[in-house]
Amino acid sequence: MTVYRKGMRAELDFKVTRDKIPIYSLEAAYMATPETGYVKISRFAATTHKEFTSAMEKLKDQGMKNLVLDLRGNGGGYLKAALDIADEFLGGDKLMLYTEGKSVSRRDHHSGRNGMWQKGDLLVLLDEGSASASEIVAGAIQDWDRGVIMGRRSFGKGLVQRPFSLPDGSEIRLTIANYYTPSGRSIQKPYKEKADEYRSEVSLRMRNGELTTRDSIHVEDATYYETLVSKRPVYGGGGIIPDVFVPIDTSFYTPYYRDLIASGVVNRTVVKYLDNNRETLQKDYSDFQTFNAQFSVDEELLQMLIKEGENSGVDYNEDEMSVSADMAEIQLKALIAKDLWSGSEYYEVINPMLSVYKRAIELIEKRDLFTEILN
Repeated sequence: MTVYRKGMRAELDFKVTRDKIPIYSLEAAYMATPETGYVKISRFAATTHKEFTSAMEKLKDQGMKNLVLDLRGNGGGYLKAALDIADEFLGGDKLMLYTEGKSVSRRDHHSGRNGMWQKGDLLVLLDEGSASASEIVAGAIQDWDRGVIMGRRSFGKGLVQRPFSLPDGSEIRLTIANYYTPSGRSIQKPYKEKADEYRSEVSLRMRNGELTTRDSIHVEDATYYETLVSKRPVYGGGGIIPDVFVPIDTSFYTPYYRDLIASGVVNRTVVKYLDNNRETLQKDYSDFQTFNAQFSVDEELLQMLIKEGENSGVDYNEDEMSVSADMAEIQLKALIAKDLWSGSEYYEVINPMLSVYKRAIELIEKRDLFTEILN
């Protein structure tokens, strides 16, 4: 296969061997502290439950007493996968979800297995990109007071579609019902206005201040409900509102760094760096723990990033780079770790920079405060 790369004069020839490439929905699983495990699920697919149980067994063997489940940016997927994951936290015979529509009778979904994490402390991370199946899991956990939900209000996608095949081979998906959490809350946000307004609702949250201030969270139908154990107040009408609000952190982001990411410069810089230094890195850092403790991005790599940006039309801005430098360095280091090991190591490098992650670890290990929220 002949490849042309932007910025390179010569074409590159590669010999490609066809193979099955596994695509995992569980992107990270590691011990964040000696007692707290971290698991990130990016979507709910056919293999998600199997990936999750395998990861949980390994973390439990490492002494996990608390779990942070990261569903930020998880847009959903298979309903069965979401219910299987929720079942691992609830167990017994508990209502996890029900669906009901104008012309469709109510259908309940109950837990049934002996869940592998029914007693350990649990914290779930959500944001405005968490939708559908993610909201089903978080809603069940919140309604049964099984764990603390932290982050920002989720997307609000709770519609059931049924496919209908047409004679010409095409297909339509008709909305027939809504998803409801165990307490009776509708996950779906209102869609009475124009389609453009519905699609742009998440961007409106930023302009309305909802992503930076909890007091700015306003849903059209904020009906009051209570959780099923502690009788805590929760609200319906559009997504899952977290128990603990954490504002979006934009302190490291500047237009210059945004353009570097959007143009693919950051990833290309890492690829070039690894092409030139892979053998040295593998020799110096035989395992990830050594790499994470000892490797740091030097001035040479930063200058490579700046030069690659200029070659791609992103003019260097010294003032903005000084603001984004810490994030740029961590991003570069995380991407190098991902290439040398896996996606899990990527998150293990970059997560400690994120305020929501630091708050989550701090809260779940303060047992008195954690328990107080649930009670």
